[in-house]
Amino acid sequence: MKRILPVIIILITASLIGIIFIQVQWIQSMLKIKEEQLAEKVTKAMDMVGQDLMEQKGTLPNLKNPKFRPGLVLPSEQLLNELMRPSTIAKNYTSFEIDEKLRKAFDLNGIKDTKFEFAITSSVGLYQYELKSKNFLPEYEDTVRNRAFVYLLQVPSGSDYESLVPEERMILVVPNIKHFVFTQLRWMIGGAILFTLILCAAFYVTLNALLRQKKLSEIKNDFINNMTHEFKTPLATISLAVDAMRNEKVLQDKQKMDYFSGIIKEENKRMNKQVETILQASLMDRQEIQLNKKLIHVHDVIRAVIDNFDLQMADKNATDEMQLNAKNDLIEADEVHFTNLISNLVDNAVKYSKENLLLKLSTSNAGKSILIRIEDNGIGMSKETQKRIFEKFYRAHTGNIHNVKGFGLGLSYVKTMVDAHEGKIKVESTIGKGTVFTIEMALSHKEEKIPA
Repeated sequence: MKRILPVIIILITASLIGIIFIQVQWIQSMLKIKEEQLAEKVTKAMDMVGQDLMEQKGTLPNLKNPKFRPGLVLPSEQLLNELMRPSTIAKNYTSFEIDEKLRKAFDLNGIKDTKFEFAITSSVGLYQYELKSKNFLPEYEDTVRNRAFVYLLQVPSGSDYESLVPEERMILVVPNIKHFVFTQLRWMIGGAILFTLILCAAFYVTLNALLRQKKLSEIKNDFINNMTHEFKTPLATISLAVDAMRNEKVLQDKQKMDYFSGIIKEENKRMNKQVETILQASLMDRQEIQLNKKLIHVHDVIRAVIDNFDLQMADKNATDEMQLNAKNDLIEADEVHFTNLISNLVDNAVKYSKENLLLKLSTSNAGKSILIRIEDNGIGMSKETQKRIFEKFYRAHTGNIHNVKGFGLGLSYVKTMVDAHEGKIKVESTIGKGTVFTIEMALSHKEEKIPA
């Protein structure tokens, strides 16, 4: 697993990078193709409008000029000048009419929603603007975002007026053309990005599952090693006791028989307790623990737990200080599980301590809650250990994996039970100075019934 995992990560990462690179190249290519397709349609639309304008330009504009109305009489000199003036688009059309023609041509070419600005220039007066739309000049000057198209307006070849009319140009600007093309492709681009993100999410989930599987495999191996050690010792002790009881001298000595049978009984109880711990963890996994809540006094539970640890604390030359200052210690909890969680915390303090252990237990009220503080001057924990201390099967490293007995289920059980009672627990610790566990439990709003 250790060798395969890096290979899998490298392969999947390379695949993702390749897919993302191809997607980016594809999007860029599509944008260029769409822009060229749009440019081709704009050119066709301009050609349609240009052909129409040139057909009109090839006629006698002076005879159709709207400025000459019936009944209008011009001086002969003015009439001559007007007839001799070169015919231009501006003489026959207004800006509004050109705009309408362009919009109609855009519609026929399937680019109805494309925005544009236009202008008609003439060679008369160094290509001055004869006609132009309102925002043409600022859009025409922006060559970074906008694209300009030029169409030369020429009289049809062979026309009588081919050499008599001035050269004119139709200039059309499509504002922000790249953004417009991007908008047209937004669903395709959005889909490509979405599926790429899905692939990344799938990669993350797969990698996370692999890492969790690796972690579970390591936990399983540690658990099997710990369980083997924990069961091997009592089994060996029972085996030795049984062998001793078969000795003729022991069989005739009732006191020795009682001694060895007592050892067997104690070791059997120890194994039963370990099996019960494992079964309890299994129940917690399936969330099948049923709480039998009733009113209990926290101070009574703490005193009972400390009394049960007299022998273990004597072995560590330990002393305890109790400052049970909470005026109200009545809570609604499962007595067995609540006692077990306090017992596990005390047991943890005793196991992970050196000689001359000082165990402090205190209580105080905070609003509608009671705070239970269990403090020791033991070996303490690192920041990393504090983050993982409530994980199932996790055990803090103390140099030798078997120098502290257990399966790494005690504090996991404590956290599960505190959560089941809707309480809170936090840990503070410094390596070499000790650890403090603080439990917050809600006080009961019920009144305790005193038996008559």
